[in-house]
Amino acid sequence: MNKQIFGAQMSLRCCSTTTSPAATDGPRWQLYVAMTGLVSEWPTYTWAPTAEIPTLDERARALRDLGFTLAEGVEWEWTEHAGPDYHPHPARVLMLCSAKVRPLEGGAA
Repeated sequence: MNKQIFGAQMSLRCCSTTTSPAATDGPRWQLYVAMTGLVSEWPTYTWAPTAEIPTLDERARALRDLGFTLAEGVEWEWTEHAGPDYHPHPARVLMLCSAKVRPLEGGAA
């Protein structure tokens, strides 16, 4: 079994994203797995525009598509923080969802 553990994070993006600087056509959830190397090369999954939070099953499918699964005994954790000052709209509270993940056996990661 692969022992590597990485951090996955999911957040609602309203404008450009950390991993994709192009403007979006509406709010959308984005999940990425933080790894070594350039942020632009991190495995990333972006849902279609919606403010609705992806379900646990949708998150699991997105992780599988990226070649990962939740680490054993781990659940998603939610935190909140203030939005970045550089956005062209007033700062607001953002919800972040994070979890420890591991590569799938024989997966793409």
